[in-house]
Amino acid sequence: MIEQLKDIERRFFDLEDQLSQPGLSSDRLTQLSKEHADLSSIVKKYQQYRSYQEDLEVARELIGESDKESQSLGHAEVSLAQKAIQKLENELVVLLLPKDPNDEKNVFLEIRAGTGGEEAALFVADLTRMYQKFAEKKSWSFEVISQASSQNGGYKEVIYLVSGERVYSTLKHEVGVHRVQRVPLTESQGRLHTSACTVAVLPEREDIEIAIHPSDLEIKTCRSSGAGGQHLNKTDSAIRIVHLPTGVAVECQDERSQHKNKEKALKVLKSRLFEMEKQESEEAQSAHRRKQVGSGDRSQRIRTYNFPQGRITDHRLSLTLYKLAEVLEGNLSEIIDKLGAYHTAQLLKEHGHNEGS
Repeated sequence: MIEQLKDIERRFFDLEDQLSQPGLSSDRLTQLSKEHADLSSIVKKYQQYRSYQEDLEVARELIGESDKESQSLGHAEVSLAQKAIQKLENELVVLLLPKDPNDEKNVFLEIRAGTGGEEAALFVADLTRMYQKFAEKKSWSFEVISQASSQNGGYKEVIYLVSGERVYSTLKHEVGVHRVQRVPLTESQGRLHTSACTVAVLPEREDIEIAIHPSDLEIKTCRSSGAGGQHLNKTDSAIRIVHLPTGVAVECQDERSQHKNKEKALKVLKSRLFEMEKQESEEAQSAHRRKQVGSGDRSQRIRTYNFPQGRITDHRLSLTLYKLAEVLEGNLSEIIDKLGAYHTAQLLKEHGHNEGS
């Protein structure tokens, strides 16, 4: 690890030299600045680590002194330095873990009704509101791509573009089946029903990352449906795009302009196709949407929202909180932070490190 840290520090100083050179192009300046910023936290902790190592050597010399006071001070300083070094070593190990290349990306957040019919559709609306509230707290933008309404005010399917700082890094562990337990308003005998929704989080893809040949696309215009006012219901502004080689279909009807709807639909299509390609090349890992989300069956759950008891349980963490109302108001940080820590612990195990060692 020390040799790796030395290499990173050398690269950091080299970047500083390059950034001080005149005449850099805007693109080159952006590239170098980003790499410099990415390395700065590692270098700062490594420098702190070296400083405490020096303190430790000085403290050990004090222990070798002849007078009791110096020896006592030395023992105290050794203890403090060793604790600080251990803490910094653990933090450096985490910082050196392989980075997810998608962490900085914006995402397409897709929520679909699964088992449970109309009650599942109503829960899609609840989850949509929860994520929108969370996005507001994070100062992210939350843009509608597509909404397919159900009969009683819910949604069969929604797609949003969520943009901001480290959106994918924050939301990627939300992927999976979310189960809801509550008594529906239509239930006359007060029986508890269990329904489910699926959540997918797809990193937004740049044009350079995946190419689509125009001849592979079937593009149709159609009349918008669902909520949106008289204008949407009277114009053929909705766009449906089918990728013929794969059969993947995307529809976008949020904008009044066909051009804007087409642009949004193509972004979603590219993200889905990229994920499909990644799944095919990494089939054994099955790391993304289709295999993570599954069929929407109630048994394939990552989290349960129990309304009668005000309880929310994340099954990956075996974490239960009696804060359902707060979470549905967008207060997701406690769960998301714990999921991030759990994921980091798993990565440490995979790379041969023991958490807290």
